[in-house]
Amino acid sequence: MGIDFKQLYKTFSLQELRKGLGVTGRKLFNKKVTIMYPEEKTPKSPRFRGLHALRRYANGEERCIACKLCEAVCPALAITIDSEEREDGQRRTTRYDIDLFKCIYCGFCEEACPVDSIVLTDIHEFHMETNGERLIDKQGLLEIGDKYEQQIADARHQDAPYR
Repeated sequence: MGIDFKQLYKTFSLQELRKGLGVTGRKLFNKKVTIMYPEEKTPKSPRFRGLHALRRYANGEERCIACKLCEAVCPALAITIDSEEREDGQRRTTRYDIDLFKCIYCGFCEEACPVDSIVLTDIHEFHMETNGERLIDKQGLLEIGDKYEQQIADARHQDAPYR
């Protein structure tokens, strides 16, 4: 085991420190890139995954056919669905809950949905003040979908070439 003079020189000459200070000195007078949030916002990708929403067809009927693929594919087990058959023979959900504390916003539910019912919007500015607000039920998801339908449709249209 000999003495490594090269490493010893690097240590005592503070070569790494001088190198780091050089980088700092070069960047010191560059234009700053800080965004003054919330007054300024950075652009988001059309593929950004934020708050969930349930969509409806143009005639007002909900899209979800209660196939439960989104519930099955969810790695965090954040989705709970109950369904029943209607008089016309179609299945529809009676309960569609998403636990936002469990959700990891992976988008698997959105990819699994055969009728494009559940989508992740680009809404990222939401908060919860009580524990009960972490669960969004079917009615809440439909309201979000109704409110932001145009925005959701535009994002889906922009993303269509990549699907």
